[in-house]
Amino acid sequence: MGLDCGPESSKLYAEAVARAKQIVWNGPVGVFEWDNFSCGTKNLMDKVVEATKNGCITIIGGGDTATCCAKWDTEDKVSHVSTGGGASLELLEGKVLPGVDALSNV
Repeated sequence: MGLDCGPESSKLYAEAVARAKQIVWNGPVGVFEWDNFSCGTKNLMDKVVEATKNGCITIIGGGDTATCCAKWDTEDKVSHVSTGGGASLELLEGKVLPGVDALSNV
Protein backbone atom coordinates (compact mmCIF):
# COMPACT_ATOMS: atom_id res chain seq x y z
CA MET A 1 0.00 0.00 0.00
CA GLY A 2 1.41 3.38 -1.01
CA LEU A 3 0.94 6.07 1.61
CA ASP A 4 3.27 8.77 0.25
CA CYS A 5 5.43 9.41 -2.76
CA GLY A 6 9.16 8.96 -2.37
CA PRO A 7 12.05 11.38 -2.86
CA GLU A 8 12.51 10.52 -6.54
CA SER A 9 8.85 11.22 -7.28
CA SER A 10 9.08 14.48 -5.31
CA LYS A 11 12.06 15.46 -7.44
CA LEU A 12 10.12 14.74 -10.65
CA TYR A 13 7.14 16.76 -9.38
CA ALA A 14 9.47 19.66 -8.50
CA GLU A 15 10.99 19.64 -11.99
CA ALA A 16 7.55 19.65 -13.65
CA VAL A 17 6.28 22.44 -11.38
CA ALA A 18 9.36 24.56 -12.07
CA ARG A 19 8.65 24.39 -15.83
CA ALA A 20 4.90 25.03 -15.58
CA LYS A 21 3.10 28.23 -16.49
CA GLN A 22 -0.22 26.97 -15.13
CA ILE A 23 -0.89 24.28 -12.54
CA VAL A 24 -4.19 22.60 -11.70
CA TRP A 25 -3.64 20.37 -8.66
CA ASN A 26 -6.41 18.03 -7.58
CA GLY A 27 -5.61 15.58 -4.80
CA PRO A 28 -2.73 15.12 -2.36
CA VAL A 29 0.09 12.73 -3.23
CA GLY A 30 0.07 11.00 0.14
CA VAL A 31 -1.86 10.54 3.36
CA PHE A 32 -0.96 14.07 4.48
CA GLU A 33 -3.17 13.81 7.58
CA TRP A 34 -0.52 11.52 9.09
CA ASP A 35 2.77 13.35 9.61
CA ASN A 36 4.82 10.28 8.66
CA PHE A 37 3.24 10.33 5.19
CA SER A 38 2.86 14.06 4.54
CA CYS A 39 6.34 14.77 3.12
CA GLY A 40 5.47 14.31 -0.55
CA THR A 41 2.38 16.52 -0.37
CA LYS A 42 4.19 19.17 1.71
CA ASN A 43 7.12 19.22 -0.71
CA LEU A 44 4.76 19.62 -3.65
CA MET A 45 2.85 22.40 -1.86
CA ASP A 46 6.11 24.24 -1.21
CA LYS A 47 7.03 24.01 -4.90
CA VAL A 48 3.56 25.17 -6.00
CA VAL A 49 3.80 28.18 -3.65
CA GLU A 50 7.26 28.96 -5.06
CA ALA A 51 5.92 28.69 -8.62
CA THR A 52 3.07 31.07 -7.74
CA LYS A 53 5.60 33.62 -6.45
CA ASN A 54 7.36 33.31 -9.81
CA GLY A 55 4.20 34.15 -11.76
CA CYS A 56 2.70 30.71 -12.38
CA ILE A 57 -1.10 30.50 -12.21
CA THR A 58 -1.90 27.85 -9.60
CA ILE A 59 -5.32 26.36 -8.97
CA ILE A 60 -5.90 24.01 -6.06
CA GLY A 61 -8.99 21.86 -6.59
CA GLY A 62 -10.74 19.51 -4.22
CA GLY A 63 -11.50 19.35 -0.54
CA ASP A 64 -8.48 17.26 0.43
CA THR A 65 -6.03 19.52 -1.39
CA ALA A 66 -7.77 22.61 0.01
CA THR A 67 -7.32 21.05 3.46
CA CYS A 68 -3.59 20.75 2.69
CA CYS A 69 -3.56 24.50 2.04
CA ALA A 70 -5.26 25.13 5.36
CA LYS A 71 -2.92 22.77 7.21
CA TRP A 72 0.18 24.56 5.92
CA ASP A 73 -1.36 28.07 5.77
CA THR A 74 -0.95 28.48 2.02
CA GLU A 75 -4.49 29.45 0.97
CA ASP A 76 -3.35 32.98 0.17
CA LYS A 77 -0.07 31.85 -1.40
CA VAL A 78 -1.62 30.19 -4.47
CA SER A 79 -3.77 31.76 -7.18
CA HIS A 80 -7.07 30.02 -6.34
CA VAL A 81 -8.38 27.36 -3.97
CA SER A 82 -11.60 25.48 -4.75
CA THR A 83 -13.21 22.76 -2.66
CA GLY A 84 -15.05 21.43 -5.72
CA GLY A 85 -12.59 18.83 -6.99
CA GLY A 86 -14.57 16.86 -9.55
CA ALA A 87 -16.83 19.79 -10.34
CA SER A 88 -13.83 22.08 -10.84
CA LEU A 89 -12.29 19.64 -13.27
CA GLU A 90 -15.56 19.27 -15.18
CA LEU A 91 -15.88 23.05 -15.45
CA LEU A 92 -12.31 23.30 -16.77
CA GLU A 93 -13.17 20.57 -19.30
CA GLY A 94 -15.98 22.78 -20.59
CA LYS A 95 -18.82 20.66 -19.24
CA VAL A 96 -22.05 22.31 -18.16
CA LEU A 97 -22.57 22.23 -14.41
CA PRO A 98 -26.28 22.21 -13.48
CA GLY A 99 -25.91 24.80 -10.70
CA VAL A 100 -23.90 27.17 -12.87
CA ASP A 101 -26.34 26.66 -15.74
CA ALA A 102 -29.31 27.46 -13.50
CA LEU A 103 -27.67 30.65 -12.25
CA SER A 104 -26.76 31.64 -15.80
CA ASN A 105 -30.43 31.51 -16.81
CA VAL A 106 -31.69 33.77 -14.00
